[in-house]
Amino acid sequence: MEYTNAWLNYKTVDHIRFPFDTICMESGGTVMERAADELVLAAEKLAKTALCRIADIAEMGRRSSCPGKNTIFLGIPKKRGERPADAGAFRIRMEESGLHIQGGDESGVLYGVFELIRLMQTASPNLAKLWSGKLAIEKSPSNPLRMLNHWDNLDGSIERGYAGSSFFFADDRIIVSERTRAYARLAASVGINAVVINNVNVKNAATRLITEQYFPELDALARIFGAYGIRLYLSLNFAAPMELGGLDTCDPLDRKVQAFWKKKMHEVYAAVPELGGFLVKADSEGRPGPFTYGRNHADGANMLAEAVAPYGGRIIWRCFVYNCSQDWRDRKTDRARAGYDNFMPLDGKFADNVILQIKNGPMDFQVREQVAPLFSGLRATNQMLEVQAAQEYTGQQRHLCYLIPMWKEVLGFKTYAGGADGATADTVADIVSGRLYGQKNCGMAAVANTGADENWTGHDLAAANFYGFGRLAFDTELSAEEIAREWIACTYGNNAEIMRILLPMLTESWQIYESYTSPLGIGWMVNPSHHYGPNVDGYEYDRWGTYHRSDCLGMGVDRTKKGTGYTAQYNEPNASMYENMETCPEELLLFFHHVPYRYRLKSGKTLIQHIYDSHFEGAMKAQAMLERFEELKELLEPEVFERIRARLKHQSDHSKEWRDRVNTYYYRISGIPDEKGRTIY
Repeated sequence: MEYTNAWLNYKTVDHIRFPFDTICMESGGTVMERAADELVLAAEKLAKTALCRIADIAEMGRRSSCPGKNTIFLGIPKKRGERPADAGAFRIRMEESGLHIQGGDESGVLYGVFELIRLMQTASPNLAKLWSGKLAIEKSPSNPLRMLNHWDNLDGSIERGYAGSSFFFADDRIIVSERTRAYARLAASVGINAVVINNVNVKNAATRLITEQYFPELDALARIFGAYGIRLYLSLNFAAPMELGGLDTCDPLDRKVQAFWKKKMHEVYAAVPELGGFLVKADSEGRPGPFTYGRNHADGANMLAEAVAPYGGRIIWRCFVYNCSQDWRDRKTDRARAGYDNFMPLDGKFADNVILQIKNGPMDFQVREQVAPLFSGLRATNQMLEVQAAQEYTGQQRHLCYLIPMWKEVLGFKTYAGGADGATADTVADIVSGRLYGQKNCGMAAVANTGADENWTGHDLAAANFYGFGRLAFDTELSAEEIAREWIACTYGNNAEIMRILLPMLTESWQIYESYTSPLGIGWMVNPSHHYGPNVDGYEYDRWGTYHRSDCLGMGVDRTKKGTGYTAQYNEPNASMYENMETCPEELLLFFHHVPYRYRLKSGKTLIQHIYDSHFEGAMKAQAMLERFEELKELLEPEVFERIRARLKHQSDHSKEWRDRVNTYYYRISGIPDEKGRTIY
């Protein structure tokens, strides 16, 4: 299937000055070659300039057709003190000889080139300062690992995929195509340096990815990704010793199991030497794990870590553990507690090449969740933040929901891991970057939102979440608005009217979606299994603990000391803040408390009136987004305009369905009418 170049379409930018005619590679290999390729292509497309490409400085002196008068130099300075210190870091500055883009490694040069191209795409005023030598740009990645987790299955389907089929797999085969390279370009352009290509729920043919049946194609993929500074990772089946090795156990402390994994990893890395490591989901949703054998997560993770350590491999162990199936009658057991309860006792017991991958919230990627308390607790364990670009519970890429504002809130959450006085820089960003505890195996991961659709993400505007995750993982100081502005300009060109319409649509969309679905932190009011569309009681009596506890008097889950005790998992003063209904942030009120319908919020409204108003206002704003977008009909390509318009029309209609179902449910259960007399059925 055809595909767009998304934000790398390199539309011509009027009135930008690009005073260079030559590009010289001072050093490097395949990643440096890709950096030079991108610069040549961008100069041609954006500035109508043909760059003469030279292999090295010696060649420059021999070629009269390339005088080197206005040259861009790409390289890694030989002396450590003269180059950026970190992997992926870069420096761009003008010197007498020309413009120098220098990296701490080859990937840093590539990121520096994409930074320069971004300045050109957005017609940044910093270009003139850069050319004149009045500005030097120097950046280091905020996070060592910046990873995309694909939930692709080998049959070509994608679990929680909303943009078509997989472009990695089909019919139990690995696909190696030009689209793979196009995807690698997109990922590298925003700073992604690691990709897991298969579903964390590893079964059937996917278990055999670590066999010789798939080694040639995996090695080819690893080389394509490696050329863009990206390491290939695989999801791993913990039960492989039984399913592939014929053993009768997967006990991580069994010597036969340990021997199986050591032998298997020797085979894998001999065939695919550039493999970064493995992502493991164990003891969750029926996936096998160490619990079966009376072992803990450290036992399981460390056994695998020992097997991959000789090859520089990492084991990324997901903390999504909720096999704590509960009875809806039980008001003490709490799925939200599971991550902390399972992993906190193991702090400091994991190998150095193990990383715990922790979801941003304690439940499951809801539109609003409190930050998982495990970030606040772990002190001696490598951690990664996991977010979900695939909009499983946030509109499934049929609704516009720009997620960068949510992720910014998560990264900025103060954990008080350094003490209640708040003097320590101990936000989630400080922790997962490794800054707080001096760790190097850490970072951010996102469940990817791509598929084989022409526009990559189903909803054209959902590409902002792909782009935004990479940019935010590379530079957590960027604001959600800065990222949105970049993406709009890079994707649709520097048109002020397009920016005027699309920017507020993106930046307001998360709160709009929240307002007509599940305000105040309640979540889960969706249809079971596929998780789409309103169903207030869809999970209310389910075994997974996803309750809202609505009755005739009020709603919300009591997670205080008198309830499930979940609030105690936070450090002070957060624990006390959440414990008290009066001090609990209202956007999370129903996550932490069972609240009477007539309770008055800080706005002066009762809880029930806020529910009514929020859903009416949210649906109205969804309709307004559609009407606002209609103004761009003559400014966007017709096919693009119609695709986006169709999604926004669906969102507007669907928001009314959310409004009416939720409001009707609460009117009927509470018996309290809407003060404004609007139609509630």
